[in-house]
Amino acid sequence: MSEQASSRGPGVKRISVSLPPAVFDELDRLVVARGFENRSQAISEMIHQSLTDHYQDHGDRVMAGTITLFYDESKPGLLQALAEIERSHIAEVISKQHVLLEDNHTMEVILVQGPASRLKAIADELITCKGVRSGKLTISSALIPPIHGRNGYR
Repeated sequence: MSEQASSRGPGVKRISVSLPPAVFDELDRLVVARGFENRSQAISEMIHQSLTDHYQDHGDRVMAGTITLFYDESKPGLLQALAEIERSHIAEVISKQHVLLEDNHTMEVILVQGPASRLKAIADELITCKGVRSGKLTISSALIPPIHGRNGYR
């Protein structure tokens, strides 16, 4: 892989990547299927996602994201258990939204920000509550701007 300065704009670098023909063809199909403007945009998105996954699993970098839960709200004590976990992580839990589904089921989306390892631990704690059917943590390296000066992560 080689690197050289690009004329595309400030802060943009150009690299050259060699790919086997089958992978190259798959990349072109992906660019069209997902509506990317070009291969560079597709590869940039893939690298960004890979870095986010890496930091989620191996880092303490502050990140923002969502924890999405699907649960049966009729399970005794579940709503209280979820609220207690969220309250015990008040520094990371920013907001949440409930959507009522059929048959006493609820989808809850929790907006979170904090060190990636802590967000993963919070998600695991919530997802393993009895009555939670499924859940997922999705994070990004982009941060929520501080609302006031009491943000303990900077």
